[in-house]
Amino acid sequence: MSVSAEAPPTPEPGSADSGDAPRPRTQPARPLVVTGGIAACAAAASGLAVLVTLTAIGWITAPHVGIGGGLGGVLRTAAMLWLVAHHVGFTVRGAGRIGLLPLGLVLLPGALLAMAGRWVVRAGAVTRLRHVGYAAIALALPYALLAGALAVASRTAAASPSLWQAVIASFLLALVAGGLGAARGLAPWSRLASLMPARPRSIVMGMVGSAAILTAAGAVLAGASLAVHLPEVRAASDALAPGVGGAALLLLAQLAYVPNAIIWAVAYTLGPGFAFGTGTVVAPTGSVLGPVPVFPMLAAIPSGARPGGPGWVPVAVLFLPYLAGAFAGIVTVRIAPTPVLEAAPFWGFAAGAAAGGLAGLAAAFSGGPLGDGRLSAVGPSGFQVGLVAILELGVTAALTAAAANWLILRKAIGRTSAPADFAAPSPDAGTPAGVVDETDDAGGHRIYLNPWAAEAEDDLDDDALSAVLQHAELAAHRVGELVVARLLGRHRVRAAHAGVVRAQLRPEHRQHQQCRCAWPSCSR
Repeated sequence: MSVSAEAPPTPEPGSADSGDAPRPRTQPARPLVVTGGIAACAAAASGLAVLVTLTAIGWITAPHVGIGGGLGGVLRTAAMLWLVAHHVGFTVRGAGRIGLLPLGLVLLPGALLAMAGRWVVRAGAVTRLRHVGYAAIALALPYALLAGALAVASRTAAASPSLWQAVIASFLLALVAGGLGAARGLAPWSRLASLMPARPRSIVMGMVGSAAILTAAGAVLAGASLAVHLPEVRAASDALAPGVGGAALLLLAQLAYVPNAIIWAVAYTLGPGFAFGTGTVVAPTGSVLGPVPVFPMLAAIPSGARPGGPGWVPVAVLFLPYLAGAFAGIVTVRIAPTPVLEAAPFWGFAAGAAAGGLAGLAAAFSGGPLGDGRLSAVGPSGFQVGLVAILELGVTAALTAAAANWLILRKAIGRTSAPADFAAPSPDAGTPAGVVDETDDAGGHRIYLNPWAAEAEDDLDDDALSAVLQHAELAAHRVGELVVARLLGRHRVRAAHAGVVRAQLRPEHRQHQQCRCAWPSCSR
């Protein structure tokens, strides 16, 4: 299905609608199906080209890493890395399933798909925001088919990627990244955010703010742990002895695992921590850790039954999620305060719970098995991290939102209900106190108040109320007479009586009756 509209045809030069200067003919826009297929092929080919280049460099500089022999081995390895960049696990013969994949590689296809989504919007002549979903689907479907074909083509006797995971993961990544890129191609992020209603925008911004604080806290904690365990990291690098080319590839691999390390640090601050093998746990209260593979980043994992450093460090680490929850509650009510005090905690909890669910989802994708043995459980538990994060962030955001919303309403009510202060002019030396000099008009800006204005308004209100009551009584009396006339069954009697009633219900007749009822002397 195509939502692109053809450009209006340009009139021929010299016609009545062409004007003086001829304009170039506009070609019709391509259908979204064709545009999405072209964009998907371009994004997949660009990612493969980058990974083939890196794989060839690694094969030349470090032939002992087991990339494979010849150009076929390089291409299969690059295709496997391309699938790994889409978070597609694979099974190694004799070792088991490998699911601990670097999340940093996801940035490469994600950026390419976002640019492809923007190109689809422009080339497909998509001008409405509601059609962005069609553009994302037109990009994601052929991209998923290409991923499935690569999963089948890259299978070897030693390793085989998961076909269903390749199709589903690539489709979801293309749908999300391509949809965001397509939306960005229509308008800037600030304008897109302004199109959302205030309440959903407040929840989304609260979730984003809380997630940003958690990410920053995790990055700081991971960097601090790496700095503390720097001697162990150097020892692990020296034990591998990778050489110059191997050191560069090892550095790239560690950079690819940086997002995983940050998410693990976030799980550490939330409390559940993470595991590196069955029966192990790494948490702020202590760690039970077994042997780990020789990898420089893994040397920064804290070990020991008790946390090292000062005693206030674990308390500060556990306090960071509550700070993120409080920020979510403040942002939510700052964007869209509510006059209902009972509703503010609910919206704050929604923002905090959304951030907690996002943390649990990230924790689930950051870990995975490293075979079928002891390392079959590596990384944080997505369920535990999500549940704890929803409770910590949600409850804190609810309480903070309630307090912040109450302060905002109190400040607003204080501004609107504060009486206007009319400062009395200071009496002059020649004017006694309490006497107003009427010759001084203060340049035409002096205001005089009528002390009997309120009583006059009350009298007017009473007169209006009495007039309304008298009119209602008169109308009820005449309606009753009409009913009696209808019961007589004679058309002439009804018509004549109706005419009398209509005359009596005229405004001038009502005013006359009102005058007679209110002032008996008026009719004399």
